[in-house]
Amino acid sequence: MNKLRLITSDLIQDLTKLSADASSIYWVTAFAMKSGVRLVLPSLKEALASNTEVKILVGDYLYITQPKALELLLQELPGAEIRIHKSSGISFHPKAYLFRSEITNHLIVGSSNLSASALQRGIEWNLYAPAEVSGTVFEEATNEFMKLFYSDSTIPLNKETLETYSIAYEQANLTVPLSQKWTESEEQEAMFGPISTGSTVYEQEEPYVIETTKLTPRPAQVLALDALQETMQDEYDKALVVLATGLGKTYLAAFFAEQFNRVLFIAHREEILNQAKGSFLHVHPVKTAGLYNAIEKNKDADFVFASIHTLSQKFHLEKFDPHAFDLIVIDEFHHAAAPSYERLLDYFKPKFLLGITATPDRLDNKDVYSICDGNIAIRIHFIDAIQRNWLSPFHYYGVYDDTDYSKIRWIGTGYDEEELSRVQLREDMAEKILLAWIDKKQTRTIGFCSTVRQANFLSYYFTQAGYHSIALNGNTPRNERMNARKQLESGQLDIIFTVDLFNEGVDIPTVDTLLFARPTESIAIFTQQIGRGLRLAEGKSHCVIIDLIGNYRNADTKLTVFTPDSTDKVELKTIQTSLPELCAFHLETEIIDLVKEMARKAASHKQRLIFGYFRLKEEMGSRPTYLDFHLKSGIIATNVKKEFGSYVGMLQEAGELNEQELEAFELYKDWLEDVEKTAMTKSYKMVLLKYMLSRGIDHWHKPVKAEEVAPFFTDYLTAKEYRRKIDVIDTDMKKVSSLIERMPMTKWSGSSKGKITFENGFFQLNFDVVESVNEIVFEWTKEICEFRLHWYFEKKGEKL
Repeated sequence: MNKLRLITSDLIQDLTKLSADASSIYWVTAFAMKSGVRLVLPSLKEALASNTEVKILVGDYLYITQPKALELLLQELPGAEIRIHKSSGISFHPKAYLFRSEITNHLIVGSSNLSASALQRGIEWNLYAPAEVSGTVFEEATNEFMKLFYSDSTIPLNKETLETYSIAYEQANLTVPLSQKWTESEEQEAMFGPISTGSTVYEQEEPYVIETTKLTPRPAQVLALDALQETMQDEYDKALVVLATGLGKTYLAAFFAEQFNRVLFIAHREEILNQAKGSFLHVHPVKTAGLYNAIEKNKDADFVFASIHTLSQKFHLEKFDPHAFDLIVIDEFHHAAAPSYERLLDYFKPKFLLGITATPDRLDNKDVYSICDGNIAIRIHFIDAIQRNWLSPFHYYGVYDDTDYSKIRWIGTGYDEEELSRVQLREDMAEKILLAWIDKKQTRTIGFCSTVRQANFLSYYFTQAGYHSIALNGNTPRNERMNARKQLESGQLDIIFTVDLFNEGVDIPTVDTLLFARPTESIAIFTQQIGRGLRLAEGKSHCVIIDLIGNYRNADTKLTVFTPDSTDKVELKTIQTSLPELCAFHLETEIIDLVKEMARKAASHKQRLIFGYFRLKEEMGSRPTYLDFHLKSGIIATNVKKEFGSYVGMLQEAGELNEQELEAFELYKDWLEDVEKTAMTKSYKMVLLKYMLSRGIDHWHKPVKAEEVAPFFTDYLTAKEYRRKIDVIDTDMKKVSSLIERMPMTKWSGSSKGKITFENGFFQLNFDVVESVNEIVFEWTKEICEFRLHWYFEKKGEKL
């Protein structure tokens, strides 16, 4: 097999043979059937046994994929990574089989899905291309596969997501037969054009500084560098820096890199890599810099700028020594929660990991700051930056949209795009948008839309009204996009309508008006888009933000982006009073009433917490620990004890406890709530408990004396600089023992209402732990202890 050839039958033979020699197997198919999965399982099992990397992406388009097929993949291939592509109504037809080996690479693209018919006797055409023929196309294909595999449209296959898919599959196939559904979908696309939002394509950001003179950090960067220096002195080896768009995150990383020998800079798109490479060389002209992506493979430079889609592949990752880099920088860090980063972060062992972003928004439930162990070195919100005159002020206008979004189906993370298009592509809606824009606009506008069709529709409507307008999307040729930017800057264009094209990396400082003609589904993206209008520019006094608000999801919580403090509840009075002097915030009366009504009808705190728990459980594929819930759910975890008494109390109310766990909860509910709620002006109580737990399942609940705890107590509180700063203790063991007796032992026993006693020098639980549930109570106690210690040092650290 050394030349291009057509495979029209028995594709299974080629797949089996190529799997045997592969070091990496990447497959993507539109659908999978039980019959097809059974055919490929033997070869895939053998590959996994040989330590082959296996990634399979299967689509849910029209719910053709059988749940039994997914169940087989999940059960029989525990070492493989399987993901489901959520089509959300957009056609999904790829069929590609990629094999990488130590000797050569192979690419098969064609018509065969994972079904017995397609792999054996069906009428199929598949083109086989070995490395000698495919050349660089194979690298491009693997890169595109990784982008798709870890895109926001995919979810991991686990028992939770399988159950969700199975329910949707049953409902869909009870309603409409598969053949009829397929035909209807194809006809709609042929008549009206694709409903897709279009590929998200990014332009290269304008250089932050283009002079060749020696650079010095700007004020915001000086603050951030000082904060990073302090966090290193506190012996953290990871940190997150949150800087509002326009404050120079890439140059900050370049300045910070001065104290490191070798640096790996990771991003999810090529434009960022090229721009970052130029920025670093501007700061460090005598250093070497190279790209590591689908085209270039420079791994030996001082500064390596790598595509996450390339470097996260096992084949490429293992070409690097885990200790090759002193500093790793992850740009647009809000993407780092994606699984593509996990292997990379587990593999490399840098001296320091730096994440930089403008939007680590907890409200989107993608709480990436957990990757940096909750250590946010500095956060400069765009409101703070405006206050310091680093960004332009804004005048915000909320315009009421009377569309009833409650009638539009919600799929996964967004509205059904076909149903949304039906209400958006109306002349009365376009007229309302046009009039609001005419009334409030300034000179240069970017309009954000939901779909390509909406952008085209509004652009045509505005043009017919006599304005110079254009619609751009990811499929628009690059030269046309660049030309449109220049025309907007020069005043030849009044408005550019786009679909997520200007979210990241593209700055047109002279833009002074933003028009939001779409429901806000992502708080983080909304924040990014606002940043497009806040760059300072000569002659620009402020940015006008025109935002259509209806009864869509996030309509109320989106307004929290205008308050620097992290919160999940909007307070209109707080927004008004906290804005910088030159900013203005206007809401039409209908919107004020809408926000109040939404707040009144909003799910209770209990429901929100439980919903967030199940969403995280689905993402993880297993029950999250209390610390997982805090770090990864995007929910303010301290609300757990307020609403449920304890994290286990929430699990009980959510119906997540089995019979044995329910017995344990009933017996030890008071103890768990005491551990959850006991006051912590210092960390001492939980450090004492941590020692008790360190003795293991069989001994954790047995009595303990202060002198026994003292060495552990001292070691824990002096192990990290930030702990030493927060809870200062003496290192003399007698004094530490005395402190332990005076503080955690005496105080906890005095406040525990009899659950703990401290008598004759012994600190002990004043109850027995039943052997049958001991392990359960031990694990729950440990989870609460770990969460409380993390929360304590996280919050105390923010005040240092």
